[in-house]
Amino acid sequence: MQGEPKLPGGFDHLPFVDPAAPKGGTMRYGVYGTFDNLNPIIVRGATTTARGIWFDPDFGNLVFEPLMWRSPDEPFTLYGLLAESVDTDPERTYVEFTLNPKARFSDGTPVTVEDVLFTTDMMKEVGTVRPQYTDWLSKVAKIEKVGERGVRFTFNERADRELPLLLAGLPVLPEHGFDRATFAQTTLKPVIGSGPYVIDRVDPGQRIVYRRNPEYWAKDLPVKRGLDNYDEIAISYYRDAGAQFEAFQKGLFYVFADGNPQHWRTAYDFPAVKDGRVVRETFQSGKPAGTYGFFFNTRRSMFFDRRVRQALGLLYDFEWANRNLYFGSYSRIAGYFANSELSSVGRPAGEKERGLLSRFPDAVLPEVLDGAWKAPVSDGSGADRKLLKQATDLLKSAGFDFRDGRLVDPEGRPFAFEILVQNSDQQRIALGYQRTLGRIGIGVSVRLVDDAQYQLRKQRFDYDVLISSFNSTLSPGAEQRGRWGTVSAKANGSFNYAGVANPAVDAMIDAMTAARNREDFVAAVRAYDRVLISEAYVVPLFYVGEQWLARWSFIHHPDTIPLTGIYFPAFWREPGN
Repeated sequence: MQGEPKLPGGFDHLPFVDPAAPKGGTMRYGVYGTFDNLNPIIVRGATTTARGIWFDPDFGNLVFEPLMWRSPDEPFTLYGLLAESVDTDPERTYVEFTLNPKARFSDGTPVTVEDVLFTTDMMKEVGTVRPQYTDWLSKVAKIEKVGERGVRFTFNERADRELPLLLAGLPVLPEHGFDRATFAQTTLKPVIGSGPYVIDRVDPGQRIVYRRNPEYWAKDLPVKRGLDNYDEIAISYYRDAGAQFEAFQKGLFYVFADGNPQHWRTAYDFPAVKDGRVVRETFQSGKPAGTYGFFFNTRRSMFFDRRVRQALGLLYDFEWANRNLYFGSYSRIAGYFANSELSSVGRPAGEKERGLLSRFPDAVLPEVLDGAWKAPVSDGSGADRKLLKQATDLLKSAGFDFRDGRLVDPEGRPFAFEILVQNSDQQRIALGYQRTLGRIGIGVSVRLVDDAQYQLRKQRFDYDVLISSFNSTLSPGAEQRGRWGTVSAKANGSFNYAGVANPAVDAMIDAMTAARNREDFVAAVRAYDRVLISEAYVVPLFYVGEQWLARWSFIHHPDTIPLTGIYFPAFWREPGN
C-alpha cells in the first residue's frame, strides 16, 4: 500500500519462522463459545463459524486460502499465495492476478479462474454473505478471465487505492464443492479448500479436528516454509471460561493466551507450572492497543445525543476498577489507536489533519483537535464528585432532569438501559459501571446470556449497550467501513456495533484509503481518531501492553516473533512428546 515490501524477491522463508521446525504430532486448542457452521463467508452463522476455517486471527487459514498472503510482520504488505503474480497500474484502476499453476484443492482439483469467479459471484449476494465482501465488490465494474490463469478486476468510480489489497485477501472457494441454490445456508458438512488442512471430524458445537494434507500444494512456497507443523489440529469449545482453564490445567489443550491480569497473577499455582511442564511467557507486540469498551447502540434514540454519550463516558471509574479488580495491571485506552504513532491523543492536529477536517467544523471537539483531551481520571473512590457533576451538567444541557431521585429524559421518561454481556468477566465490569451510573439515577440492568443468544443479538443489533472489542492494526483501511462506516450501519451481521452513520467518519476513512504516502496516511488516521473520540461512541476500558501465554513445554516456537506478536501457525510440537 505504501513503500516497498520488507522481503526481497526470491526470499527463502519468513524471518519469524524456523524453516527446519519438526513436523508431526497433534496440537490441541481450547476456545470459548460454540459453532454451527463451516461456510465462512455467509451472514447466517457468521459469528459461529468453526475456528480455523478461514481468516482466523489466532490459527490462520487452515482450509480456505486467499490469492495473496498478508504478512503479520508488515503493515499493508501481501505476498503471493494462490496468485503467483499481480499487476496493477499506478492509479490502481484495475488489478489482475495470475494463478499459480500448482494450486490445488485438497481433492486434487486445480484451482481455476472459474473458482475465483464463482466465489465473487456468491459474494455479490446482498444479505447472503458478510457485508464487507459485497461492499468491496460493489466497487468493481467488471471481473473477467484473462488467458488460462488470469483474472482481472476493473474498478468503478467508487474504488480506492486499498481495493487491490482487499481483493487479494478474498478466499477462493471451489465451485464444485458448493451448491449455488443452498449456498446461503449454514452447513456442518466438511468443506473442501486449498489450505494445508482438511476437515477430519466435526462434533457440532463441541470440537472440530483438522488433518494435514500431505499433498498440500504450497508447502514449499517461501511464505509457507516453517508453518503448518502439526499432523492434526483439534479445536475444542468450552461454554464456561472456568471450565476452559481447568481443561488447560489437565492438559486437554496446550496453549492458553491470557488477557486477564488478575488471572495471570493468581491462577497458575498448579502442579504442572511448579514442575515446569507448563511454561509461562510474556511477548511484546507492535500493534496498537485496539478498541475495547462499552459500545452505545446509537440506533436507539436514548443515545442519539453526543452529550449523553460523553456524560456516560465520564462515569466509568477506571482507577477504582484497575486498583480493586486488576492489581493495577491495566492501562486506560485513550482513543482508537493507542500505543502507536497513529494515535491523535496528546498531539495537536497538524495542517494536513485540519485540512481534512475543515469540511466538518463540528465533528471534532476543540480539546481533541488541540491534543489536550485525555481519558477521564477519577479519584478512585467509585464516586468521584467532580466527574459526577460534569456528567450531570452535560445531561442537563441535553434536556435531562431529576425526578424522585431518577434521571428522566426530555419527554419525562426514566433514563434506563440494558448492558448485554457474554461471560462473567464482562458481567463484573458491567456491574461496577451499573453502580456508578445508579448514583445519578440512571437505571441499568446487566443481562448475561449464553454464547448462541449473544451472537444472535449482536448480529441483529438487538441491544442497548454491548461490551465488545476490535483488534487494531498499523494498517487500518477499508475494514473500518465495516466497523464505523455508514454503509454498514444497517447491515445485519456487520461489525458496526455502535450504528455509526457519520459523514465525517466516512470522509476520514476515504482519506485513509486514498493516501499515497505514509505522511498522508498517518494524518488521515489521526483525523479519523479525533472524530471517533469526539463522538464518544464507546466508553473505552483498558488494555495490557504485552501478551501473556501459558503453554505446555512440549510446544515450541521460534525465537523471533512478528510485529503483531504471538503467531501460532509457526509453533510446533517436540517430536516424541
